[in-house]
Amino acid sequence: MSVQERKERERAARERLIVATARELAEEQGWDAVTTRRLAERIEYSQPVLYSHFRGKREIIGAVALEGAAELAAAVRAATSATPAADGPRGRVAALAHAYLDFAARNPAVYDALFQLDGGLAYAREDTPAPLKDAFASLLETLAEVAGDGVDPGAFTETFWAALHGLATLTRAGRLPPEYAASRVELLVDRLVRV
Repeated sequence: MSVQERKERERAARERLIVATARELAEEQGWDAVTTRRLAERIEYSQPVLYSHFRGKREIIGAVALEGAAELAAAVRAATSATPAADGPRGRVAALAHAYLDFAARNPAVYDALFQLDGGLAYAREDTPAPLKDAFASLLETLAEVAGDGVDPGAFTETFWAALHGLATLTRAGRLPPEYAASRVELLVDRLVRV
């Protein structure tokens, strides 16, 4: 291995450490607690080292969002592919909804990085980063089959996703009673899936 390859590997490892530490700190104490000073202390590197990887907190949030998008896509695909064939498209949509909401509940700081905070990422544009496009595609793959005749699958997916996002954020904020969580998902699937 050349010196250059070793340096690139070390740089990539440092970047992963910064992102993992930012994510951990945000999950423990919220995004307000994530500062370059605190990150530098936790990873035992100087602030200039952090700035050599990221220009600031906004880019770190973006990196956490991209990592989270990949994890969300994997969770949705795992849930929908594990759904028994006998459950059909409706069962896959219900599995998708539960996987999405479970991801949001288990990873609140990552979810915020993805959908609430400014990570400097482009959404719904040509220059949208691949992990964000793939997260949307993971929803579209299942929802396109239930969109219905004459309904644009992309618009249907956006609408279903918006409903899930509303459920995730309102539940987390304590604005929806927890005892109706399952029935809300069932109602959403029943009203929007006509298969």
